[in-house]
Amino acid sequence: QVQLVESGGGLVQAGGSLRLSCAASGSTAVINAMGWYRQAPGKQRELVGTISRDSLTNYADSVKGRFTISRDPAQNTVYLQMNSLKPEDTAVYYCNAKSMLGRLYWGQGTQVTVSS
Repeated sequence: QVQLVESGGGLVQAGGSLRLSCAASGSTAVINAMGWYRQAPGKQRELVGTISRDSLTNYADSVKGRFTISRDPAQNTVYLQMNSLKPEDTAVYYCNAKSMLGRLYWGQGTQVTVSS
């Protein structure tokens, strides 16, 4: 089993920055990739970006150039640096881990609210 705990959400003005953290614990050796998703009220959960064990990253078009995913293997932690935030970035942000066998794990989510 893998447990994921997100932190770092909050309220920020448009144009501001936030950094989210996702700490993984448990059977972290099985993790092949991690990612961030978000879900706004009334909308489906959507991909924000992913990072592989080799630190290769992939981003949704809506956040390219503004958001950066990084990882600290020693701490089993993944970060989401969010810059130039917009009101439409308001959502609950979820950390995700995918095992080598394709099993998915989710964190509890952290709220990000961007005021205009």
